[in-house]
Amino acid sequence: MALQSMTGFARREGTTGRWRWAWELRSVNGKGLDVRIRLPQGLERLENDVRRLIGERFSRGNMQASLSVSAAENRFETVLNQEALAAVLALRDQLGGIIDPTPLQLDTLLSIRGIIEFRETEDSEDALAVRDAEIADGLLVALSDLRSMREHEGAALGRVLNDHVSAIEGLTVTIEGDPSRSPREIAARLSAQVAMLMDTAGKFDQDRLHAEAALLATKADLREEIDRLKAHVVAARELLAKGGPVGRKLDFLAQEFNRESNTICSKSNASAVTAAGIELKVVIDQFREQIQNLE
Repeated sequence: MALQSMTGFARREGTTGRWRWAWELRSVNGKGLDVRIRLPQGLERLENDVRRLIGERFSRGNMQASLSVSAAENRFETVLNQEALAAVLALRDQLGGIIDPTPLQLDTLLSIRGIIEFRETEDSEDALAVRDAEIADGLLVALSDLRSMREHEGAALGRVLNDHVSAIEGLTVTIEGDPSRSPREIAARLSAQVAMLMDTAGKFDQDRLHAEAALLATKADLREEIDRLKAHVVAARELLAKGGPVGRKLDFLAQEFNRESNTICSKSNASAVTAAGIELKVVIDQFREQIQNLE
């Protein structure tokens, strides 16, 4: 599966009969999948299908889906109120001896409220069904476009994240190979420190002092942290190669990377290792920041 960014945009529009319609889809970062839908009056029934289709294609992101529908041309028809017309004609007959009996003209009838009304012609059920079907097809295309954009950005993110993982691996190797970590260097450094303490305070028990020094050397060893960093590097590469919605898992690995780098910096007793540890923390922060954009 391909990696996906959570950022994307898609628009798909079309014309069906006398109707114009347009879908707009927007996606930004989110902890989960949060879908907001805006539909025109009369098409609220589409909401469940829209929500289901989005949920089938995406697992994370704040999504907005909006549909606009408008008539490309307005059609009107006249409606004659037969009862109102009959009442007006009956009144004319009743007042025949009082008012001018001239036949009613069309402009007179139009001026009488309620006799003739103009209303927009309604489409047939078949025409509306065809329109709604094409709107639904347009949504599928828009969702495909959105997915393509998210995958395109996801591929770019994958390259950046792999570069960060390689940098983490390189710094781990640098720390592992630093001369200060060799047994000979550690022994020489501890021996010098023990000798200095014995010279300044002869009352120390030498055997006890060597035992404490050995304990400190064990606590300062970075082997476990280095091994865990290497294991996390392998896991991160496997997730990036696997693709799909792996953002949460990579975020967890970033936290583990950060934990090991903090321990290395706290244990370090050599400036070169400390410098590499600090640089490692910087790269891990960049890695984790980019992961926040990944599904």
